[in-house]
Amino acid sequence: MPASPTTDPHAAPPLREIGRTGIRVTPVAMGCWPIAGVTSINVTEEHSLATLEAAADAGINFFDTAYIYGYEGESERLIGRALGHRRGELVIASKCGLHWGPDRTQVRDARPETIRRECEESLRRLQTDVIDLYYLHAPDPATPLAESAAALRQLLDEGKVRAVGVSNFSRIEQYEEFNAVCPISADQPHYNMLQREIEADRLPWCRAHNVSVIPYWPLMKGLLAGRITRDHTFDPRDGRRKYPIFMGQEWERNQDFLDRIRPIAERQGRTVAQLAVAWVVQQPGITAALCGAKRPEQIRETAEAMNWELTDADLAEIRDAIRLRGEVASRPAVQ
Repeated sequence: MPASPTTDPHAAPPLREIGRTGIRVTPVAMGCWPIAGVTSINVTEEHSLATLEAAADAGINFFDTAYIYGYEGESERLIGRALGHRRGELVIASKCGLHWGPDRTQVRDARPETIRRECEESLRRLQTDVIDLYYLHAPDPATPLAESAAALRQLLDEGKVRAVGVSNFSRIEQYEEFNAVCPISADQPHYNMLQREIEADRLPWCRAHNVSVIPYWPLMKGLLAGRITRDHTFDPRDGRRKYPIFMGQEWERNQDFLDRIRPIAERQGRTVAQLAVAWVVQQPGITAALCGAKRPEQIRETAEAMNWELTDADLAEIRDAIRLRGEVASRPAVQ
């Protein structure tokens, strides 16, 4: 029988293992892209430091960042400052293979020498001597994947990283090629109630190979938090304005979807954001969901989803709402 939807919100969250690594994490992780302030507006150092501390205080032990999160590595530096004194309690993930060019455009560079340099720099920024989970952020078309994998395998063998993951892979052949050189412990795609492409092939491959799936966008860039009204006007600086899900007919259909799932959350005294996150972490093969935040109250809210298990009736109602919503128009993005 499913667990009660009124699980004690103050209970310690159940930890889940990343692959076969022995590294155990909370099912909600803090995604540390927003605190970098690149596409999020109204980000301040004070709020970012407070948000990191609030996440740890709320029971989250898993923090996800990347070399490219911030034009000058702001995200990693903030983690080191805010949480360095709690390092032994935490699992930190970072990524390599992407950096900002002189014109502030993203550059893919997964050459072995770049991977090593970025790892060393991330260790300094994070104020640690080991990164728990280190991802290849995205494949580099100019570098054979096997060479990138070999560089990460070397860092693993040297003890600079405890486990290796991949992100933004699009074909099973990429997973197979990388895994033949360096064991993949985790995959980081986007995934939420409405963007479920990985269910066709990547999620089954990961389950078959005991690879943890740790998705970003469980709240679909804030849409599934349920607080953006139909008549909302986005700030011109808001990076979400470029995504089809926030435009025209797609926007209206997404709002209709929210209207269908909102009563499920309200019946349990929960928020739509908590419902969306709880749904993700309850899907087979999902180890943890990366929840971005730039304010303490945001991460406190999503952290509570760790201790709420949806009932079979809840899940069936959500499936019906997803079916009625239909296919979602979206464009791939590197996060």
